[in-house]
Amino acid sequence: MLIRIFIILLAFAAASPAAAYWEYGHETVAEIAYANVKPATRVAIRRLLAQQALLETPECPAGTIEQASVWADCIKPLKAADGSSRFGYAYSWHYQNVDICRDFDLTPACKDGNCVSAQIEKQAAIVKNRRANPRERVMALAFLIHFVGDLHQPLHAGDKGDKGGNDAKMDYGIYAPPRLNLHSIWDGLLAERAISTPPSLVRRYSAADRARLGAGDVTDWSRESWRVAHAAYDAATGGRACAPFPARGALDEATIARLVPVARAEVEKGGIRLAKLLDRALG
Repeated sequence: MLIRIFIILLAFAAASPAAAYWEYGHETVAEIAYANVKPATRVAIRRLLAQQALLETPECPAGTIEQASVWADCIKPLKAADGSSRFGYAYSWHYQNVDICRDFDLTPACKDGNCVSAQIEKQAAIVKNRRANPRERVMALAFLIHFVGDLHQPLHAGDKGDKGGNDAKMDYGIYAPPRLNLHSIWDGLLAERAISTPPSLVRRYSAADRARLGAGDVTDWSRESWRVAHAAYDAATGGRACAPFPARGALDEATIARLVPVARAEVEKGGIRLAKLLDRALG
């Protein structure tokens, strides 16, 4: 009976791993940022998001920084009156498929600015522009908050021709549903465990920690996340990241435990770096 109860609870807990992380993960990145921006920036964020009605997406609210952090995912299925995708143009803005088995190079992955790092810079510039159209500024703020989170999920920053690990079928410890893959593990199960591990990541960081964690620019952060993506494939293949992926891989408990602090660090850095960008744009 206890085993059956455990299996049922586990199924509920991981029924939607892709959603589990990047609701929890994006919201946590946003909360860290909000706790670490300047007071004037916090006021400016609230004032901009108070204009969420301009977005005309009542199905996808963005009135708080937590809501705004998942807005860019929420709007993906929204349709225009003619049945076309309202926001289809932004699908490729959530990731950049930089090959982990070659030298780091953003150029092929960011053609015409259609990648996450290029959009972080573009949306930050719109937020900073006080003369920009108000609707565009609110939208840019929501995009910016979300995309910084995306960049710090390593499978959004590097892959090996497998759609960011979506084609890499994986077991997560004893949990092995057919559709589970490397991407969804980092999106959901691993990240949820990492964020939930105490102490809380949401706090006011010291000036020294903010300087250390927020160092560099978007290209530096892209390269760093790409390296973590390589480590993610290494962990999934027993140190053979660039070898052909097995028909189905597995992360054992010892490997998962080693990856928890890596995943925590990505969320932490994402929050502090988002705070840095928000202060520059709105502080």
